[in-house]
Amino acid sequence: MRTCVGCRKRDLTGELLRVVAADGRLVVDERRRLPGRGAWLHPGPGCLAKAERKRAFPRALRVQGALEAAGLHDHAAFAAGNDSGTLPESRETRKQVDPS
Repeated sequence: MRTCVGCRKRDLTGELLRVVAADGRLVVDERRRLPGRGAWLHPGPGCLAKAERKRAFPRALRVQGALEAAGLHDHAAFAAGNDSGTLPESRETRKQVDPS
């Protein structure tokens, strides 16, 4: 369980995106393997806008100064049409468990 820096709601790590600071800019860590401190965020423009408005990224990542978020806005998970709160590919990649 992790907490979204935008809406402050707790959710499973599979439903959230990990964001790290690299060279003064925010980068989505899709594989969750990049070094350094990470911040967790629901995919979708709503939580991204809230996190930027609250200036949550520098505080969560413990960095001084502002971070460039242009890379996040270009990411497919933050496209304006995705307000569902899930990753675009998450429905297809989940395992099906045989109940028998």
